[in-house]
Amino acid sequence: MRQPHSASRPFGLAALVLAILLGLTACTGDSGGGAGGQGQAETEEQQPAAKVTAEPANGAQGIAPRDPVRVTVADGTIKSVALKNESGEKVAGKLTDDGTSWTVTEPLGYGKTYTWSGHAVGGNGEQVPIEGSFSTVQPDRIIGARLNVGDDRTYGIAMPISITFDDKVTNKAAVEKALQIETTPETQGSWAWLENDHSVHWRPKEYWAPGTKVTMKAPLYGIELADGAYGEQDLTVRFSIGRAQVVKANTQTHRMAVYRGGEKIADYPASFGLESDPGRVTRSGTHVVMSKHETYFMNNPGYGYEDFEVKWAVRISNNGEFTHAAPWSVADQGERNVSHGCINLSPSNAKEYFDMALMGDPFEVEGSSQQLGPKDGDYHDWTYSWQEWTAMSALAE
Repeated sequence: MRQPHSASRPFGLAALVLAILLGLTACTGDSGGGAGGQGQAETEEQQPAAKVTAEPANGAQGIAPRDPVRVTVADGTIKSVALKNESGEKVAGKLTDDGTSWTVTEPLGYGKTYTWSGHAVGGNGEQVPIEGSFSTVQPDRIIGARLNVGDDRTYGIAMPISITFDDKVTNKAAVEKALQIETTPETQGSWAWLENDHSVHWRPKEYWAPGTKVTMKAPLYGIELADGAYGEQDLTVRFSIGRAQVVKANTQTHRMAVYRGGEKIADYPASFGLESDPGRVTRSGTHVVMSKHETYFMNNPGYGYEDFEVKWAVRISNNGEFTHAAPWSVADQGERNVSHGCINLSPSNAKEYFDMALMGDPFEVEGSSQQLGPKDGDYHDWTYSWQEWTAMSALAE
């Protein structure tokens, strides 16, 4: 009886252990499955809703057309978005690759109201609207501007870039920060504000290298140029620099020599302004060729002439200084100065120089008692030393 009884104990114990293990396995399986489903639901519920931020803020007013305008989403992504003006026209914009930010890519209009629409989706799957509106500034006045250079033109090695405004500019630093100059090859230069506060010029430290390619961008639209006054339009220009031609004229030797690439290619006898009269003296200093006219009518009522016709006129300053044909003073050319400030040449020499002159060429005069300066007009840029020039930048330290 003991052997059968003793043999049954291990069997009964094994059965009990097996039952316990099966029970534990079943319990673990049920518990794990239940916990997994509940955890997933809890994870979805715990995901945050999308947070939408619009810039400028809803209801903002007086926004400048070039101020940053964007909508960003935290804890979610943008699914649709549009910014429209009162006419329902959409503003151009760009969405980031991760779908969390959309930014306006064009300037807005003046005095307009813009409205957001669209929605974002958060990690919890819920939609959040993109909404709100803002308005842009209504300027007290608009200021226009114009350039002295044109697209696809070729200029001489002394050519400055000039932006002339229709009214006084007081917010010079903001304007200058917006201006962009790109050159090939790279060229050192600087902007400078001239005395009337209506114009800003850029010139290189030294004469341009021949063949330089220049791109100038002036995004003036949307910039506050003065208190309550904003820019009318953007300006962009691309041009080239031509051959290196320089005129060297001397009022005491009565000669005008032309150099190209460092080599003298012409040397003319000339008559400059009468030295005994300060009002007639040809100014010393680096002039710049500004324009050319086959026929030009001179006017100087103070000296008794109006609409006086001359041929082959090349303007080198705004104070009435030209080279031109002067058949009446051929006997004086190379001998004495008798003009009213112009450089008198014989008809054949005036025509020859006219044909070789290029707007932007430097015209260096020396020997006279009067110096070229601000009172002589727009292109007195090269009368300043580099230190003086850079000090006239609104960003000078």
